[in-house]
Amino acid sequence: MIVIIAGPSGSGKTTIGTQLAERLGWTYADADTFHTAAAIAKMHRGEPLTDADRWPWLHAIGAWMDQRIAAGQPAVVTCSALRREYRDVLLTGRPQARLVYLLETREMLEAHLSGRHGHFFPADLLDSQLAAQEVPQGEARVLTVTPHAGSPADTVTGILTRLWPGGPPVASPPASG
Repeated sequence: MIVIIAGPSGSGKTTIGTQLAERLGWTYADADTFHTAAAIAKMHRGEPLTDADRWPWLHAIGAWMDQRIAAGQPAVVTCSALRREYRDVLLTGRPQARLVYLLETREMLEAHLSGRHGHFFPADLLDSQLAAQEVPQGEARVLTVTPHAGSPADTVTGILTRLWPGGPPVASPPASG
């Protein structure tokens, strides 16, 4: 299975995604590593990304997911996936994938972004993300989660409970050689 942790910048995707992957013993990938150098430079300059910037990024994430699925390797990946069509690109043809959308208030997003240093996404681009955001409603294989204030571990526990009501899968021990 692949779990995609999505939401606007500042919603806690990296924190939640890394903790979820650690709890499950799965591989983790941060979507920021899939951006082209041109897209990163654009964000550094404070310019919002366009769909032309996002499509190659989404397809690179999809290709990474396909590699994991083909190898039978469960994984967690983060991706803003702000619009339904972006979520559709990631989920269509991948029945092994689930998406968890982190829905935060603007105030919490601003607070998280103001405390983040050294990241290429400046806080003043938040408006462009919120303008593009289409909150998931009734989408198959998509859960919407409001993060627990100040407690990523509680948010991860809630996600695990919703994805696996009977308990999360047990990580396979590494193959011996």
